[in-house]
Amino acid sequence: MAPSQITHPDGRVDLRDTTPLAGSRFFNDELAPVPVGKRTWNTYNYFALWMGMAHNIPSYALASSLIALGMDWLQALITITLGNLIVLVPMLLNSHAGTKYGIPFPVFARAFYGMRGANFAALLRAFIACGWFGIQTWVGGEAIYILVGKLVGGGWRHAAELGGQPWTLWLSFGVFWIVQMLIIWRGMEAVRRFENWTAPLVSVGFLILLAYVLIKAGGPGPILAEPAKLGWGSGFWKVFAPSLMAMIAFWSTLSLNMPDFTRFGGSQAKQVRGQLLGLPTTMTFIAVVAILTTSGGQLLYGEAIWDPAQLADRFSSPVLVVVALIALVLATISANLAANVVSPSYDFSNAFPKRITFAIGGLITGVIGVVIMPWKLYSDPSIYIFAWLGFYGGILGAVAGVLVAGYWVQRRRTLDLAGLYTERGRYWFRGGWSWQALLATAVGGVLAVGGAYTAPGSSGPFPADGLIPFLKPVYDYSWVAGLAGAFVVYLALTLPGRASEKKEEIREQPGQGRVGAAAVDG
Repeated sequence: MAPSQITHPDGRVDLRDTTPLAGSRFFNDELAPVPVGKRTWNTYNYFALWMGMAHNIPSYALASSLIALGMDWLQALITITLGNLIVLVPMLLNSHAGTKYGIPFPVFARAFYGMRGANFAALLRAFIACGWFGIQTWVGGEAIYILVGKLVGGGWRHAAELGGQPWTLWLSFGVFWIVQMLIIWRGMEAVRRFENWTAPLVSVGFLILLAYVLIKAGGPGPILAEPAKLGWGSGFWKVFAPSLMAMIAFWSTLSLNMPDFTRFGGSQAKQVRGQLLGLPTTMTFIAVVAILTTSGGQLLYGEAIWDPAQLADRFSSPVLVVVALIALVLATISANLAANVVSPSYDFSNAFPKRITFAIGGLITGVIGVVIMPWKLYSDPSIYIFAWLGFYGGILGAVAGVLVAGYWVQRRRTLDLAGLYTERGRYWFRGGWSWQALLATAVGGVLAVGGAYTAPGSSGPFPADGLIPFLKPVYDYSWVAGLAGAFVVYLALTLPGRASEKKEEIREQPGQGRVGAAAVDG
């Protein structure tokens, strides 16, 4: 018998007893719904989470790379702010299910992709997170390499090369990797404590960078007076659209897997407030710091140094360099654990619930993050924005389209919680797969990235005319195209059968339990 499902007065849903599900091969303790009594994260926890995730070297590099591509400070700030406001919408929509049902992203995906098909969506997101983990670990290791070099002298910086890099840089990369694995091995609570501790400190390094550059440049006046290389004509608009999609793609992974964190939410209001206060404000702050610092560095050194660790290396004061880099290292660990290890740990565990724990999933993430060779992805701003961010953002936009359409329109925020762990139950579909969700994702994905191209004069993996030439103009709007395409196709394929299914559903009153049916939304 399936466990009874309870809807509490605040709308959150719980199971009376998960013991009947323990034998299911789709269940383990880490994928199980968090009991309402243990959903304790408050507004500050989510604000701190976002501060920890946003204030890191790749976030800084994302903003500073727009300066390197020719935007001025105002153009870059508009692009970043608009992108973050747009991506916040699907993020909050998908976050609702985590708080209401206490489930992580891969379990949430089972309701629409099927018990087995959810692995497709989850692993797609997981492998991208592995790439991000590798990038963050590389830049964190680079910061350690520069930091130690400032302390011990030139022998460290000019060590013998291995694979085109000093062996000491590889050692720094390895040490940074091990530190993160030790934290994730201790579980989700260790991650939460680390986020709360580092959140107020991670801004220090970036403010030191900004203060130093402003003083050397004679204040913000000369920086703000710098003319835009692109102007406001066609040159700007050609760069704006793909850059905006890159800003959205930067957090498109979190727009899918925020249920991994909101499943611990004390209420819908707390997680929504925390995210509304967290994402736009922290990303705008880091964008302003990055834009002013990079623009100032351009004035001082004659080039746009988009990597903050490399910029700090130019400083004449060893004390400033050390303090700034220590803060940057803490910031990067904080962001990497929350944004790029938690989700794939759950995703890999979802694929093999009885064999892969949260900690082992984190270790798998770490290994793949090295194999993907992140130093190449991070080597050029054009590849970083147009190839890496633009391409994967479009694909994940398609997955987001299916989830938003399924949860908010097709299912009307109503799920059978026990059924999400039950083999051959409500979400089994055909052999554990939903062909409608897979087809919608495929159509949205092709629309989004079928026209992927490499801009003239840039290096990249795609042909200049696009993979599918007539879709080339759509690639500049990859994330929007993927989300909209999958949203429309999924609803077109599923809504006709929804009417007959609704007749079989028995609605539940708040505070009462029942077996195997969906709960009324609160």
